[in-house]
Amino acid sequence: MSVYVLVAIVRKRLGLDASLYQILQILSITLFEKVPILQALQASDSHSDLPDSDNQLNLFDF
Repeated sequence: MSVYVLVAIVRKRLGLDASLYQILQILSITLFEKVPILQALQASDSHSDLPDSDNQLNLFDF
C-alpha cells in the first residue's frame, strides 16, 4: 500500500500522464538499473525507440 501511495506522489509531482500501473511496471523493470526515475519514465513514452522486428521469424509461415 505504501508503494502505491509513493508512486502516486511521484506521478503527481512529475506531472506524468501514465497510469499508476504503467509506472509500477516501468519501475519493476528498471529496479536495479542506475537510471534517474524521471529518465526511466520519460523513456517509456517514446515507442519509436524500439527496434524494428523485421528479422523476427514467423512461426506460422504459410
